[in-house]
Amino acid sequence: MNVLFLTIAYPEREGDRNIYTDLMQEFSARGDKVYVICQRERRHGKPTEFKNENGVNVLRVRTGNIKRTSNIIEKGLATLLIDWQFIAAINKYLNNVKFDLVLYSTPPITFERVVKYIKARDKCKSYLLLKDIFPQNAVDIGLMKKGGLIWRYFRAKEKRLYEVSDHIGCMSRANVEYLLRHNPDLDPAKVEECPNSIKPRPLSIVDEARRLEIRKRWGIPQDAVVFVYGGNLGLPQGIDFLLTVLDSIQNRYDIFFLIVGSGTEYGGIKAHLETGDHSNTRLISFLPKDDYDQLLDACDVGMIFLDARFTIPNFPSRLTGYMESALPVLAATDENTDIKDVLKEANCGLWVKSGDLAAFMEAVNTLAADPSLRRGMGLNGRCYLEKYYTVSRGYDIITSHFK
Repeated sequence: MNVLFLTIAYPEREGDRNIYTDLMQEFSARGDKVYVICQRERRHGKPTEFKNENGVNVLRVRTGNIKRTSNIIEKGLATLLIDWQFIAAINKYLNNVKFDLVLYSTPPITFERVVKYIKARDKCKSYLLLKDIFPQNAVDIGLMKKGGLIWRYFRAKEKRLYEVSDHIGCMSRANVEYLLRHNPDLDPAKVEECPNSIKPRPLSIVDEARRLEIRKRWGIPQDAVVFVYGGNLGLPQGIDFLLTVLDSIQNRYDIFFLIVGSGTEYGGIKAHLETGDHSNTRLISFLPKDDYDQLLDACDVGMIFLDARFTIPNFPSRLTGYMESALPVLAATDENTDIKDVLKEANCGLWVKSGDLAAFMEAVNTLAADPSLRRGMGLNGRCYLEKYYTVSRGYDIITSHFK
């Protein structure tokens, strides 16, 4: 098949990978000819470019700044324009390619027009990888008023995106149920689970000398139990609770918190850590994937944070990264995500409600005190990943409708 994938999350840095690069590599390895269209944001100062990257044809279209910007107006305009920019790029660079399948991920929900265009032009099928339920997520954390003019506009866009999709793959069972409950006009037959998936790297067996070497490189105490958070640092993560946690562990030198990532709240976290004694916490900006994976090999527990106000069942993809490294997981989230159910089913971590500091610290103490518990949970997570969250399985779920 000729496969077109539309996304705003396809890393450009050499060696970087995520759930989408792994999935597209799987399509390519299975014999499909893959084309990816993604944004190249203005802040990078580079033009539109079309080239082959590891066997995948990638068209990086110059757009406005969409990600990692605190300017809501700039982000909004760039998001609204991306449909037209992608269509123009398709006509210029891919006019002679006839596609059999168009895949696309959310965010954003504004790919409806380009999907409709490709389907009409090529008479192809479409599959939505639903990773974000917008605009409700913005309503949940106070960024948008439900029923307002902006909400009505984006809610209409959301509905049209679902309508134009032949199939919709959701990250978890709770996402399937939420989508059908809040969109009763949707045909349940076209909605299914298609979890976040990766191609797991071989499980690293890191000896103690190598582990200590990595810790020394990053200024991490050699004897502490290291709790790591890696990923986006934005409003959806409920950063206020994270800061409360960091304040509560200031005098604990048996544990060390490592925060790795970037986002709109990075500056606020940095400023907070400069007040008081936070010597057992380190903040590191975004790292290349290889460096980040290496760092995880020297950590003991992976953490997930989500704002307690969410009514939509978010399912952070960073879970697969922790499972890949055989790290137990400590998650502090809202009650609607079923990530808590996965942690329980896989017996690979602990869950607390975001905002419950006493429960969070009890979980920290439980994991910090028991190395064998950490090892067992970590290996359970790795086994669960290999059974349910591989791109091989994801590919089979998607293509079962088209081959």
